[in-house]
Amino acid sequence: MKKILLPLLLILVCLDVFSQETIVKYLSGTDKDHTVPWDFYCTGGRKSGVWTKIAVPSNWELQGFGSYNYGHDKVKSNEQGLYKHDFFAGNLTGKKVYIVFEGSMTDTKVTINGKLAGPVHQGSFYQFKYDITGLIKPNAQNLLEVTVDKTSANSSVNDAERRNSDFWVFGGIYRPVYLEIVPETFIDRMAVNAKADGSFRLDVYAQNLKGDELIEAQVQNLNGQNVGKPFNAKANLAADHIELQANFAKPLLWSAEFPNLYQVVVTVKNKTGIIHRVKQKFGFRTVELRTNDGLYVNGAKIMMKGSDRHSFWPETGRTLSHGVHLMDVKLMKEMNMNAVRMSHYPPDRDFLDVCDSLGIYVLDELTGWQAKYDTVVGRKLVKELVVRDVNHPSILFWDNGNEGGFNRGLDNDYALYDPQKRTVIHPWEKFNGTDTKHYPDYNYMVNAAANGQEVFFPTEFMHGLYDGGAAAGLDDFWAQMIKHPHGAGGFIWAFLDEAVIRTDKNNTYDSDGNHAPDGIVGPHREKEGSFYAIKEIWSPVYINPQPIDAGFDGKIAVENRYAFTNLNQCSFKWKLVKFPSAQSKTTAAIVTATGLLKTIELKPGGKGTLNLTLPASWKKNDALYLTAYGPDKQELFTWSWAIGAPADIAGKIASSPAKSAIKTTETDKLLTIKCDGISYDFDKVTGYIQKVRKPAGAISLSGGPVLAGVSTQLKQFTHKADAGKYIVEADYQGVSSLHVTWTFVSGRPVKLEYQYAQQGDADFMGITFNYPEEKITGMKWLGRGPYRVWKNRLKGQQFGIWHKAYNNTITGETWGYPEFKGYHAEVNWVTIENKESPFTVYAADKNTYLQMLHPAREKDALSNNNVEPAFPEGSIGFLNAIAPIGTKFQPAKVMGPQSQTNHASGDKISGILWFDFIH
Repeated sequence: MKKILLPLLLILVCLDVFSQETIVKYLSGTDKDHTVPWDFYCTGGRKSGVWTKIAVPSNWELQGFGSYNYGHDKVKSNEQGLYKHDFFAGNLTGKKVYIVFEGSMTDTKVTINGKLAGPVHQGSFYQFKYDITGLIKPNAQNLLEVTVDKTSANSSVNDAERRNSDFWVFGGIYRPVYLEIVPETFIDRMAVNAKADGSFRLDVYAQNLKGDELIEAQVQNLNGQNVGKPFNAKANLAADHIELQANFAKPLLWSAEFPNLYQVVVTVKNKTGIIHRVKQKFGFRTVELRTNDGLYVNGAKIMMKGSDRHSFWPETGRTLSHGVHLMDVKLMKEMNMNAVRMSHYPPDRDFLDVCDSLGIYVLDELTGWQAKYDTVVGRKLVKELVVRDVNHPSILFWDNGNEGGFNRGLDNDYALYDPQKRTVIHPWEKFNGTDTKHYPDYNYMVNAAANGQEVFFPTEFMHGLYDGGAAAGLDDFWAQMIKHPHGAGGFIWAFLDEAVIRTDKNNTYDSDGNHAPDGIVGPHREKEGSFYAIKEIWSPVYINPQPIDAGFDGKIAVENRYAFTNLNQCSFKWKLVKFPSAQSKTTAAIVTATGLLKTIELKPGGKGTLNLTLPASWKKNDALYLTAYGPDKQELFTWSWAIGAPADIAGKIASSPAKSAIKTTETDKLLTIKCDGISYDFDKVTGYIQKVRKPAGAISLSGGPVLAGVSTQLKQFTHKADAGKYIVEADYQGVSSLHVTWTFVSGRPVKLEYQYAQQGDADFMGITFNYPEEKITGMKWLGRGPYRVWKNRLKGQQFGIWHKAYNNTITGETWGYPEFKGYHAEVNWVTIENKESPFTVYAADKNTYLQMLHPAREKDALSNNNVEPAFPEGSIGFLNAIAPIGTKFQPAKVMGPQSQTNHASGDKISGILWFDFIH
């Protein structure tokens, strides 16, 4: 009998405990990768007028229904989606049942078994629920019917969310739908206020209390270990909520650097036992916006280093998954970001959970893209926003709309549901002690630092359209932000390119022209060049690397830009490497020595020195790498330095046996020099090399060297034999002067020496050649890579040997990164791979930029050309200066010192190149 009773007792206990918890029964799938088919009827557009099936959750456009619309479209589609779904409800005795929609676009009418569940919900980005206890049939099949209007019957909802918004406008039940089953007496919601001093307040909103209940709370670690003693309060039928308070000694605090989380288990009980139990994660932390000072978390001044993020995936629109949320936050952390702004609507709840757990400061936003909700619907949506998100320690601010979409009548509503009384801001406006101006130029940054009183953090800046903005100019902007007495950081527009895969256009990408290709990463999170520049500029272990010279002693200046982390909590590793030659088939460096640095004690804000303690033979290597790791053991950044001069590399090129004496032939227009079986044709009218001919075929190098961007005329062309060498010289005059000397020596690469004098402003400076683009297949080079650079975005690239195949990637329109065409920094040598015969060019100057072709013009290029930097007419250039790039809204010239046009003083500039056509 005991053997029978004991298992039965355990089953009864387990069932009793289970009945005390909130039961969640999904009617839809949980995310984009786990969906449930519902019956569906679309009233207009594609696949309309017939009952079929649709995956839920989803946006119906991405499932082949209806019509696509971007917010700026003057003509909007207005289809409805009709959903039906049968579900079985079990035993509901003594239970209340709610149906919860986490997000539906937009007006949503819900019926259960033919009866209306409640008022039509308006607003696309908010969680809402209905009490359907009286409508649902227990132990039977039930019919859920949902009608979703893509366009709202409320004009203000359309204005705020859909009519002119700068993002895609979708339709459908795009977030999960589920039943929430609770006891008749239950906890509806809670609001936590846990401060850095250990004080803890909990507002518990319980329903259907009888008056004899006790509400008890127990704080725990996430592993379930109790922290402190339980505390409680008696039910109070006269109050709309019960307030519980406690104090904890020295709790672990939550911040973006140390995201320590706790949980509180809250129980409603009476004499008979536990009635309902819920669990809520939270973090102890205090946020202070100090007027005329800055933003403080847990008493430490912080800088928000963030981006603006849309909830988006190319194949599924706004229907996402935990994997996508985790990927996005990890990418932000990898870029050394510590903040994100929810633009322009609250995200999936799970995204905020990830921000809590990994450590990201959040600005949570009510939709209002340059237009606002009316007060009636706005008040409902503010409540839905705050009630859902109030307990996330990651959220520092509430954004009441965006760029003029502020219903000022709602400003005070946030505090009604938030015991933390977070500051409410108006993104782009000076409001509530903040200055969040959008897209300031560099002078605004300087003046705000000198004259502003508000806490300054632009909620949109460095617009990332195409390859402009994002990190171009960020180095200068951030230097000013660091100096700003009231600076609190900023948010780069935007995190990702919002390009949807059009199911009505053979699954091609569509970013609505130049409206949405403005991310640091691509639609599938492909990394652009700015990703790595941001990573370096925003590294909390900050090093501004200077070139290594003969006097380098292994000591490197470092600054601690953390808010809470001492550098003794970080680790550092260095390595010395040697590179293979240009002729080698590998690009991998050979590591000759590595070392770990001794722990350095350096408090936040402090400056000090890292002592690498390099071996005595360090100068015999080609490069030095230094990697910093945060307390979480993740890489913050790897800095790299070239050791030695590029000219030394060219000097080590192995000589080839001389095949024969150098020979020349000449006509009225052509000089041909034959050396080592290779012929070099020079145009005597222009002085330019015109072709290189090898026994196996020609190499179509021509038209140079030309002084980039400057018109000159040939003054003199001479050639002569000189002690076993053959020398060709050309002098050019015009606005600027250029002198060119070619030296041919049997068994050695051809040497080109050039000297020019240039005066005035110039987009670029140096020399160029022509080579047919259609014949280029790739490039391998020793220099900074693998991404291209601009004058105002040089950081982020690592010194090494890189290789990439030819592509015609246009940033934000195609995503085959890294882009092949563009400027490349600190090039020591480059091998031009082609359909004829590869050749290598070596440079003597460490600061040589390689110009590889001309980036293709964007299909939807802006008329202002801000994000189309100038390039020389030649296709391959070796330059001493390159052009900066602007942003969608700002030309480069207003973006700071690094963004200015180059200025030539008239002094002579010299350079040496070696052309190796032999190896």
